[in-house]
Amino acid sequence: MPDLKYSSGFGNEFATEAHSGALPVGQNAPQKAPLGLYTEQLSGSPFTAPRLLNRRTWTYRIRPSVMHKPYERIANGMVRSTPFNEIETTPSQLRWDPLPLPTTPVDFIDGLTTLAGNGDLTMHSGVAIHIYAATKSMTDRFFYTADGELLFVPQLGRLMLHTELGILDLTPGEVALIPRGIKFRVELLDPQARGYLLENYGASFRLPELGAIGANGLANSRDFLTPHAAYDDRDNGTFQVVAKFQGNLWASDFDHSPLDVVAWHGNYAPCKYDLARFNCINSVSFDHPDPSIYTVLTSPSEIPGTANVDFAIFPPRWIVAEHTFRPPWFHRNFMNEFMGLVTGEYDAKAEGFVPGGASLHNCMSGHGPDAETFDRASKADLKPVKLEGTMAFMFETRFVCRPTKFAMDTAARQHEYYTCWQTLKKNFKP
Repeated sequence: MPDLKYSSGFGNEFATEAHSGALPVGQNAPQKAPLGLYTEQLSGSPFTAPRLLNRRTWTYRIRPSVMHKPYERIANGMVRSTPFNEIETTPSQLRWDPLPLPTTPVDFIDGLTTLAGNGDLTMHSGVAIHIYAATKSMTDRFFYTADGELLFVPQLGRLMLHTELGILDLTPGEVALIPRGIKFRVELLDPQARGYLLENYGASFRLPELGAIGANGLANSRDFLTPHAAYDDRDNGTFQVVAKFQGNLWASDFDHSPLDVVAWHGNYAPCKYDLARFNCINSVSFDHPDPSIYTVLTSPSEIPGTANVDFAIFPPRWIVAEHTFRPPWFHRNFMNEFMGLVTGEYDAKAEGFVPGGASLHNCMSGHGPDAETFDRASKADLKPVKLEGTMAFMFETRFVCRPTKFAMDTAARQHEYYTCWQTLKKNFKP
């Protein structure tokens, strides 16, 4: 494994070079770039976006990105995109077992399966929720999506993400964010890998406002790590780049590796975050707080306080609320909640929700603790309890998540999920 180096901070201005002298001094585009490199700007926002939200990176690369053959359509496989109208969307609660791992060599691209999505990628709104399951590394194959940014949530197996701007090593319990348009390949560090992949069509993820919490807490900026420059100088071969563009997959042949950026500076770059660093804030008196208190990253919409999508986690934490039903309460919600489990158990479900699995509770569909959890929590001795060995997460989005036909037809769907609530007793005694 290479000796990887990172810079600290979220959305910071970084400057990094894999060769001394590769970055120009005092300007972005000199007449001749150092070391015979090509200058190329990568813009992740409109030129005139407010400075606080403006995202761009200047790269200094061995060859410019225009050096490739025309893209041609290839099969989408199990990848789906807006308008997600293969089938009607049910208001029923949905849950899935983990999708099975491939039994033959399958790389990250071919192992992508879309479970649900919403919005309109052509209007930069909504999301797609995919599962990746792979048994083979990508070596001469690369991927990027022009449709959104990608949030990796690994559940099984370590990964190494080789990107245009550097290399990220990624372990279950960490997440990685790859901005829209940045090419990468996925190397498996273990025989198998599986995880969740959120494709955010909307505004770029950012840290949530802290409001009355103050200046510190939740996910702290310094804990996000951005890779130092690293380049792949390979040519005289055939390298395939697969692009996701307007919902479809396209492929082009390159005669060189596209990961040939020797130096870069800017604030549009991939990063990773260790979820164990999340500074969890919880009730120290009574009642369970709203799940928004666990937000790691948010993609805002044009409506204040209404996210295109939030990424929230439910990590190990102390639970100390007095005279309180401590698990999440029964709930019907304007927002739409897709949940996954990286490890352990989720405190609202005694069984059936397992690592690698998923659940979906859409707008105004009732959900909450199952009957066994309700009974146990209603009788529990309310001593301080350390919830350990767990990591659940939620993609909460403003639009209804529309399951794909595969998601509704797969054998992994738990058709009897609804029964976990049917033994709740009538306890009313007027």
